[in-house]
Amino acid sequence: MIDLSQLDDLARRLSNLVPQSLRDSREELQQNFKSVLQAGLGRLDLVTREEFDVQRAVLLRTREKLDALERQVAELESARTRGAGTQH
Repeated sequence: MIDLSQLDDLARRLSNLVPQSLRDSREELQQNFKSVLQAGLGRLDLVTREEFDVQRAVLLRTREKLDALERQVAELESARTRGAGTQH
């Protein structure tokens, strides 16, 4: 999930960038910035770090299995080639 405290901080920093003459509605601007940021981030296809790490581990195990199968196929092909060469 997105850390709302970081979102609040970013909205606050954005509202501080607004010219002084417009800062009368600073709270309203800050809420608007926060809403826009939440909506924008909500449209992104994001995952948590934990979900990412789990998928990374699954991918690593899959890669290891694939490498083992590729080695096994190479060994079988090599044995078949050697066996075919001795049959005349």
